[in-house]
Amino acid sequence: MHHRTLHWALALLLAAIMAPIDAVARDLPGAARAEAAAQAFFDASGAPGMVVTVGLDGDIAWSKGYGYADLEQAVPADPAATRFRIGSVIKSMTAFAIARLVEQGRIDLDAPIQAYVPTFPVKEAPITTRALLAHLAGIRHYAGSEFMMRERFDSVEASLAIFAGDPLVSPPGEAWNYSSYGYNLLSAVIEGATGQPYLDHMQAQVFETLGMAHTVPDRLLPVIPGRGRYYVRHEGEILNAPEVDNSYKWASGGYIGTSEDLVRFGLAMLEGAGVSAETRTAFWTEQVTSSGEPTGYGLGWRVQHDESGRLWIGHGGGSVGGTTSFWILPESGLVIAVVTNLSSFDFGELLPSLVDIHLDPER
Repeated sequence: MHHRTLHWALALLLAAIMAPIDAVARDLPGAARAEAAAQAFFDASGAPGMVVTVGLDGDIAWSKGYGYADLEQAVPADPAATRFRIGSVIKSMTAFAIARLVEQGRIDLDAPIQAYVPTFPVKEAPITTRALLAHLAGIRHYAGSEFMMRERFDSVEASLAIFAGDPLVSPPGEAWNYSSYGYNLLSAVIEGATGQPYLDHMQAQVFETLGMAHTVPDRLLPVIPGRGRYYVRHEGEILNAPEVDNSYKWASGGYIGTSEDLVRFGLAMLEGAGVSAETRTAFWTEQVTSSGEPTGYGLGWRVQHDESGRLWIGHGGGSVGGTTSFWILPESGLVIAVVTNLSSFDFGELLPSLVDIHLDPER
């Protein structure tokens, strides 16, 4: 038997023996194949741990952990309880909070941000909330070692000092420049519009509202139940990730959560979650530069089509010691979240294969 075929067959056998499928998954076409495919991918990946959750037709269809949340203590990864770093997926949640405030008439997407953050320096051209959401504002991204920052910031306003004095990298609207700092500025917009700290507003208006009980800020000092360990790979060896303090970027990459909470978020987006279909469509519409060049990004969401023409709405997340992929397929009601506790991880064809298995079980 061919080596790869043998590996696949063994993976299927191990999945059947070691990981019984829950009652929901047994009744879902393709779920057993999807779990086996995820197991085979994980076995070949060398990742410390991975969690996968799939939602379909309004409910979590199946959810499974692979490997370990903590290698040293041999704590299994649990999609319902293990809190891994979700990275930039929080940008979509920040965007959702803003969408709700837009509908409430508390944020004007096209007003200069000084309407909400009067202390932010006026730049060469006006910056709007819409441009920040779309990464079209010209705010810079990380520089030097900022991604590995260990300094603690006590407020959103204090964290803005990292980039507030810097010139724009391009005039607003002219070019798509991915910027986590732009989303830090959006958290200040939320604070100015609501009079609430960003963290408090997100807790009350997003996580509690949507039943995401396991999504919390990645605070360095508190003991957080279920928090996994973070790892990097260096010269083929898995090592503990260096310690970082994410208090400078709550809104752009500073949260931890479970894969099941991510899928709850995606399912809620499909159901509306208190946002009109018109507003949701606006946020899920691919933006263009001032010259008409498409960006592949909406307002807080990546927007793409696969080879079959299916629309994918979602976000990825790269963290120190974590990688996340989160996607919604609006036309089919499918939501998939995959998270691992390893930096710079490549999920490759795992998500497309899971989509194909669920949407075409006979394939």
